[in-house]
Amino acid sequence: MRTVPLKRIVGVNLHTLPETTEPGFEFRYLDIGAVGRGQLISEPEETVFAAAPSRARRLVRQGDTIISTVRTYLRAVWPVRDSATDLVVSTGFAVLTPTGSIDSRYLGWLAQSEVVVEEVVARSVGVSYPAINPSDIATVRVPLPPLARQSAIADYLDRETARIDALIEKKQRMMALIRERALVRQELLATGRSQKVQMGPSCHDWLGPIPENWSVVRLKHYARIESGHTPSRTRPELWENCTIPWVTLNDVGYLEAHEWIEETANLISEAGIASSSARVLPAGTVILSRDATVGRCGILARPMATSQHFIDWICGQHLRPRYLWLLFRTAMQTHFASLTDGAPLRTIGMPDLGELVVPLPPLDQQDLIVEQAEEVRKRAGKTTELLDKQVALLQEHRQVLITAAVTGELEIPGVAA
Repeated sequence: MRTVPLKRIVGVNLHTLPETTEPGFEFRYLDIGAVGRGQLISEPEETVFAAAPSRARRLVRQGDTIISTVRTYLRAVWPVRDSATDLVVSTGFAVLTPTGSIDSRYLGWLAQSEVVVEEVVARSVGVSYPAINPSDIATVRVPLPPLARQSAIADYLDRETARIDALIEKKQRMMALIRERALVRQELLATGRSQKVQMGPSCHDWLGPIPENWSVVRLKHYARIESGHTPSRTRPELWENCTIPWVTLNDVGYLEAHEWIEETANLISEAGIASSSARVLPAGTVILSRDATVGRCGILARPMATSQHFIDWICGQHLRPRYLWLLFRTAMQTHFASLTDGAPLRTIGMPDLGELVVPLPPLDQQDLIVEQAEEVRKRAGKTTELLDKQVALLQEHRQVLITAAVTGELEIPGVAA
């Protein structure tokens, strides 16, 4: 099969949104982060020219294929199959427009193959932010079979990848369902509703009935509240000689399966602690984000400080930190959401946090609940890990199939080589 440079069969960045565009011109915009390998990760954002970023300039049309020229390790490629009359993409993309010598669908598959993607990555310059010039992409040599075979290859890949994608989606739904069921099971454990015992009213709508031998208490009576804080950024001396682990929102995932926070991305100095209301908290402190991304929670594995986004609880002798974390992670997430106010930054007010109520089982039951919840997590984790490996194998097979088809290494049924 003959090979040709891409510039022989495609136009590159042929259409641009001019600077003279009316400020109120409406369009849908795609940035680099919205594009994966052959698919959209998120939908285009609706915007107007006056409010759009300066990089929103590349015009695309149905049949074009876009390839990322920055952060090329992301391998962002997307064939535009549907109408795109109002679609604009970032100047971080090279827009490939097919000529009459290449089928637009074949171009889309070709751009996703190892032939193009890995060559783009290999030619990129830079370590932390690798990039490539669109003109360099245009020189990549690609296989070019006759148009009839291009169409047959595209038909085959449309059909076969659709089957693979459907199977991947099914397994991903299964993983989501397993995680959801595990959370529900853990919530039932945390609130006592999984127990075959006499239940009594809790007098709190968010909680519902609880075992009769449990109590409902104000959390502040069983755990000391501390507030996180961020020292002033305008005083650089507070950010020198930083040695104390400092928890920010980036360190705490949303509904993470593992509760312990062992490492932090940032450190804080002793001077920063001394100049703010923050303090170094002991290991075992339960933390909860109360604004922006409300509901992120964890347990400090060693002494640390937290940013202003967190409220912290140091548990007393009648409350196990891991049980409180389990409550925060499962049963109380909806309650936290109901307490938020403010726009655009959602926040739980300190008065509401001070009045939080929680169920309180006897200590031995708290330990048993945590142990059972961990078993639920482990069982769900093993199953989702297996499914995740299957998805990875399917994705790998999909990629091998694409490359083999466009390079002629794969015999396409009903089509002469």
